[in-house]
Formats: sequence, C-alpha cells, structure tokens
Amino acid sequence: MATELRSPDSMPCHNQQVNSASIPSPETLRPGDPTPDYVGGNSTSKAKPTLLTSHAHSSVLGEGSPQACSSASLSQEHNHGSGNYDASAGDSFLRDSQLSWQIGAQLKLLPMNEQIRELQTIIRDKTASRGDFMFSADRLIRLVVEEGLNQLPYKECTVTTPTGYKYEGVKFEKGNCGVSIMRSGEAMEQGLRDCCRSIRIGKILIQSDEETQRAKVYYAKFPPDIYRRKVLLMYPILSTGNTVIEAVKVLIEHGVQPSVIILLSLFSTPHGAKSIIQEFPDITILTTEVHPVAPTHFGQKYFGTD
Repeated sequence: MATELRSPDSMPCHNQQVNSASIPSPETLRPGDPTPDYVGGNSTSKAKPTLLTSHAHSSVLGEGSPQACSSASLSQEHNHGSGNYDASAGDSFLRDSQLSWQIGAQLKLLPMNEQIRELQTIIRDKTASRGDFMFSADRLIRLVVEEGLNQLPYKECTVTTPTGYKYEGVKFEKGNCGVSIMRSGEAMEQGLRDCCRSIRIGKILIQSDEETQRAKVYYAKFPPDIYRRKVLLMYPILSTGNTVIEAVKVLIEHGVQPSVIILLSLFSTPHGAKSIIQEFPDITILTTEVHPVAPTHFGQKYFGTD
C-alpha cells in the first residue's frame, strides 16, 4: 500500500532508535530462560532485527528536524554529468523538501525498503551497465505498477473452490486502461501488460517546440471509450511536470476527468509533483521517490541512445 505524505512529527527518522519498549530488558530474564543475542556477548554476535515503520524516504523529506537526518546521502546529479553536493544545493534540497509536505494526499509514495533503495541506487549510478540498469528499472516499474493497480476500485465477489468451498474475495471493476507518454513512458508498458494481459494502452507524443521551447502535442491515440475508463498514465521521470500537464489536458479533451487518472512514475522532483497537483488537484500521483534531482538520463539509457 502506498504511503501518503504526513506531518514530519508523526514519522521517525531512519537514524532514530526503535522504541526500546519492544525489546525485553535483560533484568526481566529468569533462570533457565534462553539468553538473546543482544544480551552480553561481543559485537560480532548475530544482528537483531530492527522494527521500522513504513514511511517515505529520508532522502525525500526531512523527518522531524533537518538536522535529525543530516547523515542521509544527497546524490547530486545533473543533466550533463554529476557534480559535488554544496551548501546551495543543500538549501535547495531542504526548501523543496518542505514544499513536498504541502503537496497533499494526492501524492502517494511506495513504502521504503532496502530493495527499493537498491534499485533506485543502481538506476542513478552513472557507472551501472545498461543490463543492470534495465533489470533494475523493470523491477522498480513492476512494483509501481502493482501498487498502481491497488489504487483502482474493486468489488466483492464469491467464488467456488475445487473442493466446493465458497470463498469471499474481490475482483477489480472493469473499465481500466493505460496511457504512456512517449518515449520514456513506453518503458513501463510491459510491466503493465505483465499484470493485466488484455489491458488497452493509448499513447501520447509530446515534445518541446524548437522555437518556443514549450511542450507541444504531436500525436495522441486512445481507446475510443477512454472517457469511461480509469486511466493509468505512465511517465517514469517527473522533472518540471510540464509534459504530464500537457498530457492530462489532452486526456481531458477526450472526456477523461482528472479524478480517474493515476499517474505512475519512478522518480519525481518536488517542483514537478507540486506543479501537476496545483494544475489538477484531483489527480493521483504514485512514485517511489521525491528528490530535487531526478535521473533525467532514464529514457536514453533504457533505450540505448545515451
């Protein structure tokens, strides 16, 4: 289940200690009780599991005070290479992080775990091979698509098992489709088809006009009854948000309401997410990370044109 952004005071930092009440004190042990690994022993004993509350990434938002998570790494990427993190970038990061708290419940984040963090790291690593990049990207896409499907409406149903047992379950309501924003959005199509074999997928081609540098729609093809469907709009990287805003305008022209659009992305900047939701307050954005620097090389590296 995706995590909605909440107040910083309600979410622990990665560096904060887990509530000690969840770990029994050694003084409560009685003779004959087995001795846990964390009691006595040397530092090389088996590490105990740590309980973590599912929440948004520490690199996304400053949980608690900004100083509390000062050890979070800030990878500084640029469109034409990588640079060193400096004070001005840090100020921008903190400012954008505070803005991201104000975006609202329409922005949903996948719960953070080490698997997702590793996939994000490989995708951002400029030294990663294209094979590793594509493998990690496809895995992350699948996770986002699965959670996107979880946002769709469903209804209860009853089925009969091979043993004759009546099982109370659920099934998704009909009337869903996907729309990819070409070209990078096409990287997410296979992940959607892997989950929904017969789903219809439309396409939008939007590029910057050479003279005005504004986003311009060059091509749009949708299912004829798209105005009746829930739409999974696919675009992996939200940088400025301008491309998605133009795509949503095209969908609205075809009768689609923003309230039935779920935008699936892998990475977003605070500015990009904020711009989209300010323009369309009813749209839902689902992503894995909000960070002031997005991996804008994604499309080129995925399709081998970098």
